[in-house]
Amino acid sequence: MGASKGIGRDCAEALASRGVRVGVAARNTGPLKQLKEKYPEMVEYEAIDVASSDARSKLLKLIDRLGGMDIYFHVAGIGYENIDLDPETEVRIFETNTVGFARCVATAWQYFRRNNIKGQIAAVTSVAGTNAIGHIAAYAASKTANQKWLLGLQQLSRLTGAGIAVTDIRPGWITTDLLDDGARFPLQMEPSYVVPQILRAIVRRKKVAVIDWRWNVVVGLWRLIPNSIVRRLDLRRAGTLPKAGKI
Repeated sequence: MGASKGIGRDCAEALASRGVRVGVAARNTGPLKQLKEKYPEMVEYEAIDVASSDARSKLLKLIDRLGGMDIYFHVAGIGYENIDLDPETEVRIFETNTVGFARCVATAWQYFRRNNIKGQIAAVTSVAGTNAIGHIAAYAASKTANQKWLLGLQQLSRLTGAGIAVTDIRPGWITTDLLDDGARFPLQMEPSYVVPQILRAIVRRKKVAVIDWRWNVVVGLWRLIPNSIVRRLDLRRAGTLPKAGKI
């Protein structure tokens, strides 16, 4: 889910090229059609907006076209710098990153349970979910919500005996369209470096995978910062997202 560009598309192509049947979905179907043309036997696609109420039925339709599903991989997400706190921008971020995320992941969970499949749910969240970030507050908060919910699903899987593996993938800054104006940020990584690590985390069914080891160190230290200091931090030079006006 979210396979029209960036690491979503790169991961989908990496899997299809290795002979894995892949269902790809996004709002923009142009790149999905291209992937289907390149790997006609390996790829099925569907136009899905995770923020739309019909995302559930369209996801199930795609699964049916594939003939089933073993792994659900959610990459779809948006983010903007919104210092003026435009309400529509904040709501749109949460509708996509939190509500849409929950809608699709819960649909995958129910599919596995209904068909007695001990499948896997993997999702790309972000190291931004570790703590509050003022200039991208909604984005960071939405990723925190994703991470806590995935942790809850790991607990639920164990308590119910569902046997569903849940993998939370937390990358640092990656060179994609999500970053603002092509600027370079500290510890920024290239997709060609990140994608193999993401796929390895999924194959190994890791519970949490921070990518890469440098970001793992940063995240560990970041968690230790007390709120009294966090409130005073200005992290804009550490990296940001497109301005809200670019929506």
